[in-house]
Parts: sequence; C-alpha cells; structure tokens
Amino acid sequence: MIQYRRLREEDVPAISRLEKETFSMPWSAESFLQMIEKEDTAYFVAEEDGQILGGCGLLLIAGEGNITNVAVAATARRRGIATGLLTYLIQEGDRAGLTAYTLEVRVSNAAAIALYEKFGFVSEGIRPNFYENPREDAMIMWKR
Repeated sequence: MIQYRRLREEDVPAISRLEKETFSMPWSAESFLQMIEKEDTAYFVAEEDGQILGGCGLLLIAGEGNITNVAVAATARRRGIATGLLTYLIQEGDRAGLTAYTLEVRVSNAAAIALYEKFGFVSEGIRPNFYENPREDAMIMWKR
C-alpha cells in the first residue's frame, strides 16, 4: 500500500537519486534537507514497502503555494502516484491556509499538463526559455 507523508532526513538519499533519474537539472541533497528545515517549504513523498516511489515540493508564499517539482520513479509510473502526491500536497496546503497554487511545466510535457488540468489548474502564460537541458519554455499554471 502506498503511503503519502512528509519527507524525512533519512529519505534524502533516495529522493536525491530519484531526482537525478527524473530531471535534467536535479536538486541537490542539500536542497532537500533545506525543504525539511525551512518553515515556508514542504516536501512530500510516496512510499511503498520502505521504498520512495515519488515526491513533490511546495513553497508557501503569501498564502499561495508554488509547486516546485513532481517526480515519480520510472518503474512506478502509471500507478496514480503523481495523482496521490498532488492530492496530498493540496490537502496539506489547504490545511495550512493556502488559497491558490501555481507551478511551471515544460510546454512539451503533455502528460503532466493533463494531470494538472485534472486538478483544476489552467494555463495563465508562458515563461520563455525557463528550462535548460534541453532549453524549453514553461507553461505557468494556476489553481485558484
């Protein structure tokens, strides 16, 4: 059974490996440790049988949440883990009093865009050349 919870220090090596496997510009282990320590950040993981299958981060800014990343292990995709992570993140954000959520997503990432739209996110603009490796525009999405 998959469980969703906050990131703990002992999870950092596993989530760092997953980040490197998923993204061309991965976060460092130090960045994940900061997500645990800071009051205006939260990072959540999906765990099954002691294995970290995915994670997502949230920055809390003036009553709004900026979703920093959503990553799921390649071997665990198509199991609803990203949906579970976003559901958990939004529940926790709502509990913390957040009134809106935003994120950036590669314009070519149709699967992620469809997932975010399922949660009620809508495109509100483009950030040109936001991503590197490869260089690509980001779609700015909001859920209000």
